[in-house]
Amino acid sequence: MAEILRSSNLHFFLARAEQARAEADAATLDHVRERSLRSEAAWNALAAKAERSEKFREQEAIRKAEAGLTS
Repeated sequence: MAEILRSSNLHFFLARAEQARAEADAATLDHVRERSLRSEAAWNALAAKAERSEKFREQEAIRKAEAGLTS
């Protein structure tokens, strides 16, 4: 269940970044375009963090399994 939630979060963050990019591309006012680009950057940063966390969890699970530890 937690794995699905993390994956869902990553997809959500990426979808929001894509939406912000589309809003920036469609914006006719400079301040709206800039706000949307900042939003896109923030969502992409959250997605990158979520992806790093997921990779770390996977590596930790492998390390524990190889060491014979339980989670």
